[in-house]
Amino acid sequence: MFFDTRPKVPVHVVQTGETFPCAHDESLLQAMLRLGRKGIPVGCVNGGCGVCKVHIVEGACQSLGPISRAHVSAEEEAAGFTLACRVAPVTAVRLEVTGKFEKPFCKGFASTANA
Repeated sequence: MFFDTRPKVPVHVVQTGETFPCAHDESLLQAMLRLGRKGIPVGCVNGGCGVCKVHIVEGACQSLGPISRAHVSAEEEAAGFTLACRVAPVTAVRLEVTGKFEKPFCKGFASTANA
């Protein structure tokens, strides 16, 4: 049996309250998927679709590759927005989902009382 002994830092998804450990050399999205957790929407997993767009509220990340400017502008990146599949944590991270699937996390469940 393989045990991952890489040092890890906590990653917290604000909307879901989920926290999971992530190694310094693995993307935020890979760590979440490896653990079978939910919170960050998953798309192409290689930086092209923008589905996993997040805002780093606290902490620091390092780039694992280019980020599509179609989904994250240079101004947004400077303000802490990035794609979770293209960054790894340097320190503990607190993030908010801001991509295409932000609404399901922010709206809650639709009420059926008026249906």
